[in-house]
Amino acid sequence: MLTVDFTRFPLAPGDRVLDLGCGAGRHAFECYRRGAHVVALDRDGDEVRTVAGWLAAMREAGEAPAGAAAVAIEGDAFALPFPDETFDAVIISEVMEHIPDDKGVLAELVRVLKPGGRIAVTVPRYGPERVCWALSDAYHQVEGGHIRIYRPRQLLARIREAGLRPYGSHWAHALHSPYWWLKCAFGVDNDKALPVRAYHKLLVWDIMKKPMATRIAEDVLNPLIGKSFVVYATKPRRPRQVRA
Repeated sequence: MLTVDFTRFPLAPGDRVLDLGCGAGRHAFECYRRGAHVVALDRDGDEVRTVAGWLAAMREAGEAPAGAAAVAIEGDAFALPFPDETFDAVIISEVMEHIPDDKGVLAELVRVLKPGGRIAVTVPRYGPERVCWALSDAYHQVEGGHIRIYRPRQLLARIREAGLRPYGSHWAHALHSPYWWLKCAFGVDNDKALPVRAYHKLLVWDIMKKPMATRIAEDVLNPLIGKSFVVYATKPRRPRQVRA
């Protein structure tokens, strides 16, 4: 299940891509399939080892084109182990809502992004997220949980303050909002509640089968209840210096 739309975030074979806070690796895997040189970075060592295993399996199965490369590493978002202007593209998906110093992490990402490079930022959308917070304290009052909810203009302002230029945005995963509302209503750890189990089966079926009916439904509902807000931006190129 991808949150980033790669038709709006194009990659070329050989592009160097950083997936910061890669989690289970979904975006890193897609970048690898597209021929990129991918670094999947997370602070959770268990997640990193799992992603590394899947990347190795993809390599052995021939799921990535010749010339593609991928590695998973453990690291600190505020002290990335890369020189300035290393990456052609950066993805930070469903991470910034967890980080107290969101300005700091954006500044570090801008540092490692090449001029002219692209960044995709995704966060939980304000409306659906407010419903979750209202239904359950356990949803967000946990170690490493969500500490803020972004309004679209707030996220866009953060991105512009970091020196980036937004060029597009959209909402995603409308069908997932009701699932999380049910989870919050019945208990975030209560996966046995019938409504939660039934809706989860629906989501799994939708992800696996991708039927046209649910694809159309989600496209229609995304502007209303899309679970994620996605912004795409570029790092401006330096002005060319004119010789006297």
